[in-house]
Amino acid sequence: MSLDIQSLDIQCEELSDARWAELLPLLQQCQVVRLDDCGLTEARCKDISSALRVNPALAELNLRSNELGDVGVHCVLQGLQSPSCKIQKLSLQNCCLTGAGCGVLSSTLRSLPTLQELHLSDNLLGDAGLQLLCEGLLDPQCRLEKLQLEYCNLSAASCEPLASVLRAKPDFKELTVSNNDINEAGVRVLCQGLKDSPCQLEALKLESCGVTSDNCRDLCGIVASKASLRELALGSNRLGDVGIAELCPGLLHPSSRLRTLWIWECGITAKGCGDLCRVLRAKESLKELSLAGNELGDEGARLLCETLLEPGCQLESLWVKSCSFTAACCSHFSSVLAQNKFLLELQISNNRLEDAGVRELCQGLGQPGSVLRVLWLADCDVSDSSCSSLAATLLANHSLRELDLSNNCLGDAGILQLVESVRQPGCLLEQLVLYDIYWSEEMEDRLQALEKDKPSLRVIS
Repeated sequence: MSLDIQSLDIQCEELSDARWAELLPLLQQCQVVRLDDCGLTEARCKDISSALRVNPALAELNLRSNELGDVGVHCVLQGLQSPSCKIQKLSLQNCCLTGAGCGVLSSTLRSLPTLQELHLSDNLLGDAGLQLLCEGLLDPQCRLEKLQLEYCNLSAASCEPLASVLRAKPDFKELTVSNNDINEAGVRVLCQGLKDSPCQLEALKLESCGVTSDNCRDLCGIVASKASLRELALGSNRLGDVGIAELCPGLLHPSSRLRTLWIWECGITAKGCGDLCRVLRAKESLKELSLAGNELGDEGARLLCETLLEPGCQLESLWVKSCSFTAACCSHFSSVLAQNKFLLELQISNNRLEDAGVRELCQGLGQPGSVLRVLWLADCDVSDSSCSSLAATLLANHSLRELDLSNNCLGDAGILQLVESVRQPGCLLEQLVLYDIYWSEEMEDRLQALEKDKPSLRVIS
């Protein structure tokens, strides 16, 4: 639990009657109230409603992962009807809200002109519920800027009401519709709504939505025309190399200032990687890229690494987990780690790098110019044989703060070498992640003693 005079933040705690009685006065005065997964009941919702009515300071209410149901949500919303209510952010994610409950929510939106963010993910609203919600969103009094609707059982039928909202709301900034089966037709309708909208959209998240390569032509136009767009999430859609080729002209448009591009598990190969490298070379604004789960292979790795050494590429975070890399590509990544002055985070887990590949990476990390701060090497077929190189690197490198070696074949001998380096004052590592690695009780004692002796370090296992 986190508590100060401005904020009440409780997660995963079953609240007894006595504990609840202690918290009620705080609900009446805190600016931020978060009761996440606290087993709240309909009766507790009545208490919350009463408390909120007399709390003019409330700016954020988060009741995520409580089984409130339509009745409980209705009760809570009644507490927000006070003329003095100035709430800005409301999260009802995973609260068992259904389409039937959206009518009350829609009415509430009409009376909350200060509300800017609404999180409704993981509720089975359905198309009928979404239609009701959009009626409230279209009210001139509603000035919502961010809407999250992940896992809401929506189909393409929901996209026209959403497109109408986008057209009508110039202040709209963020839309998340991931993990709904809106498919190609729905995505096209949303893109048309965005094309017609004056809104300065900053984030569009359409992961696992049935986006196709044909949709990428529509998305290309959005990326090119919305200079405000900073984040585009399209992971787990069958874009393929053809889709990437359609999208890249938008990314290369002079007005595009995209910062984050998530295209994990999109059926991209080294061919599509070549198109993306043109974007990386041309766009200093692009800082975060996820290509995880695409069959890029060592050729794709080579193309990426050559681009990362170009002066126009200023990528800071690269996720290439599960990309079918082998030890053969590690010399290229080693050069990047030694020379690139922007890359701070590399997620390269679940690739068969093996000991030879990890030793290559260590050579780059050990160079004085290395700036990488976070390195994930989980499930890379690493054994104790690599640990001497890793241990030496941890002492030579002064930028690395987090190292993940989870699910590798390490034993006491390898872990001991790491411990001996990490315990040194000159090692600046702050987090060592070792999930699914098994060691002796004696080594467990050593790791616990290490954390005690070096409070700046966390060993997570």
